[in-house]
Amino acid sequence: MSHAPTDALPKPGGAPLRLKLLVVSGPDFGAELQLEQGTYRVGKEPGVDLRLTDPAVSRTHLVIEVLPHAIRVSDNQSTNGATYQGQRFTSLELTPPAVVRIGKTDLKLVPAEEGVRPVPPSEQEHFGSLLGKSLVMRQLFGLLKRVAENDMPVLIVGETGTGKELCAQAVHQASARAQGPFVVCDVAALTPNLAESELFGHVKGAFTGADAPRAGVFERAHDGTLFLDEIGELPLELQPRLLRALEARSIKRVGGNQPHTFNTRVLAATHRDLLAEVRAGRFREDLYHRLAVLKVALPPLRERVEDLPLLIDDCLSQLQMPKDALSANTRAMFAGYGWPGNVRELKNAISRAVSLGVGLEPEASTSAPRPSAPAGAVTSAVPFKDAKDGLVAAFERDYLKHLLEAHQGNITHASKAAGITRVYLQRLLKKHALVADSE
Repeated sequence: MSHAPTDALPKPGGAPLRLKLLVVSGPDFGAELQLEQGTYRVGKEPGVDLRLTDPAVSRTHLVIEVLPHAIRVSDNQSTNGATYQGQRFTSLELTPPAVVRIGKTDLKLVPAEEGVRPVPPSEQEHFGSLLGKSLVMRQLFGLLKRVAENDMPVLIVGETGTGKELCAQAVHQASARAQGPFVVCDVAALTPNLAESELFGHVKGAFTGADAPRAGVFERAHDGTLFLDEIGELPLELQPRLLRALEARSIKRVGGNQPHTFNTRVLAATHRDLLAEVRAGRFREDLYHRLAVLKVALPPLRERVEDLPLLIDDCLSQLQMPKDALSANTRAMFAGYGWPGNVRELKNAISRAVSLGVGLEPEASTSAPRPSAPAGAVTSAVPFKDAKDGLVAAFERDYLKHLLEAHQGNITHASKAAGITRVYLQRLLKKHALVADSE
C-alpha cells in the first residue's frame, strides 16, 4: 500500500511529524510500522500493513488513519475488540504517545524520533514489593531486572508516593549485593550541621558531641547498596564532596585525614526535575551525570488505573481485611480520582476507611433505585467541579454508613473516632439522609 508523504500533525514551528507504531508486548514484540499520512490496517491476514501472529487478533483487526490534524484508530468489527486505557472502543482519536491493546498485543503510537525499541515487558505482576499488571509497570519490571544485573549508579525519578524506595529495595534484592546491607539516607531530613557527618562519618572529637567515631552511610553500606533518597535536596556546598566520593570510591571522615574505601552501589531518587535544577544552578551537572548513569522513571498512579484493583486488594490483604472491605461504590470512586499522592495516598485512604469497619457490607443499603453506573464513577464527560463533587459525595456516604455501623449508631463515639465534632457529623448525616441514634 502506498501512502502520501505527510505534513500532518505539525510540530511547533511547522516541521512535519512522522509517527511509528511499535509492538511493545505480545508474540510480535519489537515489530514496528512507520506511519505517514494515510490509512493503515493491522491484523493477521496477508496484505495488511502490520501483520501479527497473535492468535487472538482478527484478520483485519484495527484501522489507523493518519489525518492532517488527527490520528483516528478504529476497531474493524474484530472478534475480541480493542481497548485503550482498559476501556473497549469502536473508534477514537489519539495523541501520541498512546497504547492500544488488541488480542494479547499492545501497540504503542509514538513520534518516529522517539521510537526507541523498549525493553520486553515482564510476564510477572510484581518486582520485589512493586505491583502492577499494566503494560507500563510490566515494562518497568523488565527494565529493573536488567538494572539489577549490573552495578552502575541509578537515578530513580517519579512523583511523591510512586514507590521510589520500594523500587530501590527491589533492585537491591534482585542484585548480586542482596546479601549485603541496604542503607537508606533521607537527604531531605539531614540537618545542615550534621549532613556531612551522616554522609561521610566523623572521628572522635571532630565537633561538640562527637564522643566516639562513627561511620557514614557509604561505609555502612559497604558490600551492599546505598539509597540516597531526595538527592535533589542536597545542599550545593556538599555536592562537590559527594562527587569526589563517588569518583574515588573513598571518603575521609569529618575531622580525619585517613581515607576509607568502600564497595557500595549507589541508587539515588528525587521527585524534582534535576536537569531543571542543573539549569537553575542548584545542582551540579557533573554530579547529575555521575548519579544518572542509568535512569528509571516510575509512572504516577493516574497513568496506570488498571492496577487499582490489584493495589487495593494487596493493601486490604496487608491489613488482614477481606476483598469486600471496600464497597463497589468506593472502588468506583477510587478509579475516578486522580491520586496526586499516588500509591502512598491510596494506601492511606484505604487504611483510614477500614479502621472504621468499612466493608462489613459491600454496598450501602438504600430504598432509592440504584443508578446504572456507580455514583462515585467520574469521567471527563462532566465538568471538573461536578466530577469532584460527585466523588466527594460518594465517599462521604460510604464513610458515614460504615462509621455508624462501627459504633452502633452512637454519634458521640462516631464523631470521636472520625476526629470531627458531633455538630458537623450530624450535618453530614442530614446531608446524606442517614439516621443515627442521638447518643
